[in-house]
Amino acid sequence: MSIIHICRDVSHTSRRLQSRAARHARSEPNGGIMTPPENSPITEQVIAEPTYLAHIRFFFRPEDVAHMAAKGIELGTYEALKSNALSVHAVTEPPEPTMPPDTEGQWSAARSQTFRNWIVNGYPLGTATPAEPPTNGQAPARLRKDVTTLSDAEFDLLATAFQGLMARDPEDPNSYFALAGHHGLPHSWCLHHQDRYNPWHREYLRVFENALRSVPGCETVTIPYWDISTPLPERLQQPPFDAYTLPADPGATATPPVTGYFPYTTERYSATDIAQNVTDYEVLEDIATSLTQSLWGAFNVNGYQDFSIQAHDSGHGSIGPTMGTPEVASYDPVFWFFHCNLDRLWLSWQTRVSATTLTGFRSTLGEDTDWLTAPFNALPPYSTTADQTIETDVTYDRLELLSPVEGPLENLSGNIDAAHTFAFRSSSPVSVRVKGIHRLNIPGSFIVTLLADGEPVAKRFFFQPNNPPGCANCVQHGIVNIDFRMPQERLLNRTMSVRIDVPGHAEEIGTAFPLVRAGNPTINARLLVEEA
Repeated sequence: MSIIHICRDVSHTSRRLQSRAARHARSEPNGGIMTPPENSPITEQVIAEPTYLAHIRFFFRPEDVAHMAAKGIELGTYEALKSNALSVHAVTEPPEPTMPPDTEGQWSAARSQTFRNWIVNGYPLGTATPAEPPTNGQAPARLRKDVTTLSDAEFDLLATAFQGLMARDPEDPNSYFALAGHHGLPHSWCLHHQDRYNPWHREYLRVFENALRSVPGCETVTIPYWDISTPLPERLQQPPFDAYTLPADPGATATPPVTGYFPYTTERYSATDIAQNVTDYEVLEDIATSLTQSLWGAFNVNGYQDFSIQAHDSGHGSIGPTMGTPEVASYDPVFWFFHCNLDRLWLSWQTRVSATTLTGFRSTLGEDTDWLTAPFNALPPYSTTADQTIETDVTYDRLELLSPVEGPLENLSGNIDAAHTFAFRSSSPVSVRVKGIHRLNIPGSFIVTLLADGEPVAKRFFFQPNNPPGCANCVQHGIVNIDFRMPQERLLNRTMSVRIDVPGHAEEIGTAFPLVRAGNPTINARLLVEEA
């Protein structure tokens, strides 16, 4: 039965509130507050000023969301719930609710009143409150560790596994050469700058890890991570992790064929230069910003996605010529440790915002949830789909978490619904967006630099193939933006300008790329606003 079709008069149901509430408090665990889908801050008491991200999204169990989705009604996202809120209140309100259909799931008086308060207050979105990490006491199926903490025996076993893959015939689908070819040449299956970017790489790591485990004696190996906030470990600067010489031409079987990568040995900057590049590209700043976001968001828009993808791109550019080139980046052995860390950061964010289940994760999305359902959830060439990567049996020896006592995360934006109260804070950063870059005109990865009085004050690396018009994913996302967040004092009373450089093509076209050929991008600078 549809929530819409069984909507009842709210004032009529409110008169019967207390008797049903008392019965729920006696018969249901937690005084009638049903167990939320995540480890959440929800309590039995009535909340006078609830928000969606901190409270309301936890009112719906996975089975509630699935039950109504089958009837064409979405309850698992903010915009959809807001549009259905009056109906939801009517059919869930004690003492005679008709939804959820099972007794255990029916709402208490406290929950119903809190939901009513949310409606009356104008459906505030709010910010997420950091959740405590779950503690189930079970041994993890796959525990990935900081590479610097591996024992000598663990590190030797990892080296054996890598050497085993590298020694396999390049035609072997489980060889190092073949697996690295999934990301760039010859297949270029990777999905960058879109919602499936994180899910694709999570599955890619699992596939590669399974291949490492297929080397005799290496059945328990897991990929360690390199925390990019620390210098490149000496261990990763020694064979077999320092470089890889391609045993075959990866471009020969590409469609169309690509030349220039055979013979080829991966190249990497020195540890000192990598650390300086990480600083110059503000990789750690983008990571920190991504981890404080309440919403998943989207690349080029806002939320975790935008800043985590920027950190990914600039991280690639920081490490070396090979890592800065999508066609061959995954052939550099450091690729796996770098991406393992990015997956650790994604899991850290999921844990922070109570998004480690599919239901919890969907509650952090906007209106676009199609990429979690068929056929838009595909992660070629793998059978695993994007929605299946959200819940993972992979754990890490350390996550980047906040304590709930540290307060809510942020939800800063360039705009907000006029129906909501809002505030500007003097401590809030300025958002500067270089908007409308036509990336298809730019041959290869490029650097966008923001200058004040002619001196660089910030720069970001954008990771793309040398022939973006030949990349279907690039064509689909052909116009991009680069976002900078910085303290106001870095910009005020200074003359600002923008430069685009293409370091990989200095000999052919010069380093600087004409802005007119990049689509004449514009500058969008604004103070960020938050819901008050």
